Amino acid sequence: MRSVPTTSIDLTDPEVVADPYPHFAREREEHAATGGVAWHEPSGMYLTFAHASVGQVQRDRRLGRLWKDKEPLDYLEPFNLLHRNQMMENEPPEHTRLRRPVASAFARGHVERLRPRVRELAASLLDDVDPAGFDVIEGYAEPLPVLVIADLLGVPRSYAHDLRDWSQAIVRMYEVAPSQETVDNAVRASVEFAGLARELAAERRAKPADDLITDLVATELDDNEVVAAVVLLLNAGHEASVNVFGNGLTAMLRRGLRPGADVPATVEEMLRFDSALQLFERTAMEDVEFDHGEQKVVVEEGQKIAALLGAANRDPAVFDRPDEFLVDRTPNSHLAFGVGVHFCLGAPLARMELAESVPALFETFPDLALTGEPESRGTFVLRGYRRVPVGGSHA
Repeated sequence: MRSVPTTSIDLTDPEVVADPYPHFAREREEHAATGGVAWHEPSGMYLTFAHASVGQVQRDRRLGRLWKDKEPLDYLEPFNLLHRNQMMENEPPEHTRLRRPVASAFARGHVERLRPRVRELAASLLDDVDPAGFDVIEGYAEPLPVLVIADLLGVPRSYAHDLRDWSQAIVRMYEVAPSQETVDNAVRASVEFAGLARELAAERRAKPADDLITDLVATELDDNEVVAAVVLLLNAGHEASVNVFGNGLTAMLRRGLRPGADVPATVEEMLRFDSALQLFERTAMEDVEFDHGEQKVVVEEGQKIAALLGAANRDPAVFDRPDEFLVDRTPNSHLAFGVGVHFCLGAPLARMELAESVPALFETFPDLALTGEPESRGTFVLRGYRRVPVGGSHA
């Protein structure tokens, strides 16, 4: 019998998926004695509901991100191949070896040189929407980061729609209980996505260009590792931006808010208030003690523990008025991009895109407002909107 409190929160419950934050608040309060740590029998792992415990999950090097191939192995090999070779699914020293070439390429200034391109794309996309009413996800939030990450990597723009479809199919596998249809779609997308990445990598080896794929094929990474890095960057390079934009914009419009004078502060609040990534799990590589409350919890070697990022980002012990959206909130020590060795490599790109695209939208449509009820993607782990109908007079 476990001596730690248990939680029975159902992460697939439509009420939890629709608005997890009241549920998180109750769990955080109920498990205050253990610092917001509780055993979750349905998933067979610990869940963390408080900022301190979530932070430890992300920082503690004894808690690793260890990939285990999903079964059936033969059928899911295309999906597994993309993940077992990703930096995100490995720990040092393998993580360091896989991350270094990508980090080095980013450090060469690829992100900042894209800022004028982001402004240009934002203006062009906003020129094409109907001010009387348009879906801001389909018409603006989705295409902009997809085109930007494609430009960064060197993927032809003609594949933009495919990239979004493939990404959506793959990331749905990260949900708590994916259906067989979800599995089938993820396998198909993995095959097609990897095929394009291999083709482009071969082209860059033969004819280098000024893009990130060229940088990657010039490193020590093997073919499978280059493909995995390209797919990870294409997925992560726009998923966060799309969902942070949709979640944050919806929160602002529901409250009649506009970006503050300090746009970066507004962006950070968008990241905090309604986290695009809600759950990230780790495995204990040795016994790890959590000592954030009156009662210590020991996560034993081999056991899993999940960081609930959205719960951490609404913790009243860290954030004043956590359930309010404050456009000028400072300080803002949210954990949306993670901390430690797995800190999101694409964070600077996502922040830059949001800092340019959010004010551009409100400058173009000063009286922007919702014209209907936003439609959720209906997913928990990667939280976002499928459709957000808006309208407003053109400036």
